[in-house]
Amino acid sequence: MKRIKIIIPSGEVKAELIDKNPKTADVVWKSLPIEAEANRWGDEIYFDIPVEIGLENSQQEVEVGDMAYWPPGTAFCIFFGRTPISTSNKPKAYSPVNVFGKIIDNIEILKKIKDGDKIKIMRR
Repeated sequence: MKRIKIIIPSGEVKAELIDKNPKTADVVWKSLPIEAEANRWGDEIYFDIPVEIGLENSQQEVEVGDMAYWPPGTAFCIFFGRTPISTSNKPKAYSPVNVFGKIIDNIEILKKIKDGDKIKIMRR
């Protein structure tokens, strides 16, 4: 199991990569560590990463705690609640994403992140 940690100003979140989209997970894993500035879109954090891969078993409706790659924006996305286009309590991505991981603890601290906050993703 490939595990990562996400470090933000208010603490650290642990996550793991899943087998749903193995090509995406592998490319993201190989790009770590990543440091970026967070952007908020409702209860989603996203930021550019140095990865380019197309759609892989993509979906627009995701689960709370899902981590995904958004091909049009070459972005790493973390969903922790409703987004501006959600039609239920579940998050909904702006357009289809490749889900490659899941937050496994401490998800509640993600609500504290603001636009421009530094975020670091690394292997653990």
